[in-house]
Amino acid sequence: MTQPISVLMSLYNKEKPANLKASLDSILAQTLLPTEIVIILDGPITSSLQAVLDAAQAQSSLLRIFPQRQNKGLGVALAIGVKACTNELIARMDTDDIADQKRLQRQSAVFANTPELSICSSNIVEFEGNISHVIGHRKVPEHDDEIRHFSKQRNPFNHMAVMFKRSYVLAAGNYQPLAGFEDYYLWVRMLKRGAVAYNIQSDLVHARTGADMYTRRGGIRYLISGLRGRYRIYREGLGSLKDFVKVAMIHIVISLIPNKLRGIVYAKKLHV
Repeated sequence: MTQPISVLMSLYNKEKPANLKASLDSILAQTLLPTEIVIILDGPITSSLQAVLDAAQAQSSLLRIFPQRQNKGLGVALAIGVKACTNELIARMDTDDIADQKRLQRQSAVFANTPELSICSSNIVEFEGNISHVIGHRKVPEHDDEIRHFSKQRNPFNHMAVMFKRSYVLAAGNYQPLAGFEDYYLWVRMLKRGAVAYNIQSDLVHARTGADMYTRRGGIRYLISGLRGRYRIYREGLGSLKDFVKVAMIHIVISLIPNKLRGIVYAKKLHV
C-alpha cells in the first residue's frame, strides 16, 4: 500500500515563470498525485512568478506556500520545507525541471516494496530549451553498496529526482547551508547513519540545463566554495583522504577551464 507523498520545492526570484509553470504542471499531471506541494519562497519573488503560483492555487488545493522575508539559500529553504511537510515520504522537485508522469507512482512503489528504504532517486535526462532537445543524461548507481562506493567521490543521487523519508532526513540533521553541496552533504550524513538507498534505473525527471549552468560551475568563487564543500563532506563522509585529493584536483581543473570545454566534460565524462 502506497503512502501519502509531499512534494518539496524552493523558489527564488530569478526563476523564469514559464519554467515554474511547466514544473508545477508536471506534478499536477502525475498518475499518483501528492497530498501536498510545499513551496518555500526563498525571499521575495517577482509579480510574474506570483501570478503563476496564484493560477496553480486556483487550479489545485495541493499547494502550500511559505514565504520567507529574505533569501537565505537552498539549504536553509529546504530545511524549513522538510519541517513544513506533513508526510513521511517527501519528493524533491526543482522549479525548472519536468517530472515524468509516473515518477511519484514508481518511487512510491519502491518504498512500499522495500520498507527499510530511506532514500530513492533515479537517472535523469538533461535538456536545453525544449524538452525534446536532449543534451545529456546522468546515470547513478542502482544498489546500496554501489551507491556507498560511488559517494566517496561523487554525489550518488540526482537531487531533483530524490524521494526520501522525512524522519531519516531530520535524524541526520536536515539540510544545512553548504553552497552547491547542500544535498550531497545530507546524503553522506544519512548514509553514515545507516540509511538504505536505491536508484531507479530510468529517467524520471527531465532536468533543465545548458550554458548558464556550466557558467555557474566555473570561476574562482565556485572553485573556493567547492573545495570548502568537498573538504567538509570528506571530514564527515565515507571516503578517504585519497578520495578527497582526487576529487579536489578534478574540481580545480573543472572550475578553471573555459565554459564551453566544461560543458563537454560534464556531458562526456561526469555524466555516465
